[in-house]
Amino acid sequence: MSLPKTLAEDVARNLVMVARMLDEDPEQAYAYSRIALRLASRVAAVREAAGFAAYATQRYAEALAEFRASRRMTGSVELWPVMADCERGLGRPERAMAMAGEPEVQKLDKAGQVEMRLVAAGARRDMGQLDAAIVTLQSPELASSAVHSWTSRLRYAYADALLEAGREDEAREWFGKALEADKDGSTDASDRLAELDGVEFVDALGEDDEDDARADAEHGSAKDTATATGDDSVTADTDADDADGPTKA
Repeated sequence: MSLPKTLAEDVARNLVMVARMLDEDPEQAYAYSRIALRLASRVAAVREAAGFAAYATQRYAEALAEFRASRRMTGSVELWPVMADCERGLGRPERAMAMAGEPEVQKLDKAGQVEMRLVAAGARRDMGQLDAAIVTLQSPELASSAVHSWTSRLRYAYADALLEAGREDEAREWFGKALEADKDGSTDASDRLAELDGVEFVDALGEDDEDDARADAEHGSAKDTATATGDDSVTADTDADDADGPTKA
């Protein structure tokens, strides 16, 4: 609303594309975010979007700078967990741990506090403190049977830490609980369970079958092209190949 109408529309279009492309093509999302940033660097939403695009492409220093800028503009603490995770990405887990103990964490909503717990546990693992990471994840939110948007990820992180600690039976149990809560497929808990159970997934088609299917597809494509272009020579060749096959009515 602080921008002239035409500029606001241009910025908005680029922000929409950032949101659309962030998961499927992070680099493209990052490119759109840079355009929006050039157009309106003093808008907090633009700085936040640029931060997430940089974060998705592992440009952690750049992401941290954008998140800090957005926070200065808005005064909000909601980006605190992802800022701490940027510190982890930069190889500074001790700074992430320090941020986990700051007063800003108490101002976060429940989802934000769970995110901060996940980041803190990750920082503990970065520093080789596996037992401490497991303890960090043990919380009322983990023990609760209620399912929230963050439940599957919290259970998954706990299972993964248990598995690294060699507690395989417990890990299997918690991967199962993560899978139960994972309604949108945000984790690969099912694959991790399969690995623990020694299940291997193979393609339905063998290599020979794939080669035959590819040859059939190319053969059909040649006939289709000949029909579309009127190339009788190609049609004659492909029809000759079919002479030994069943006669079409």
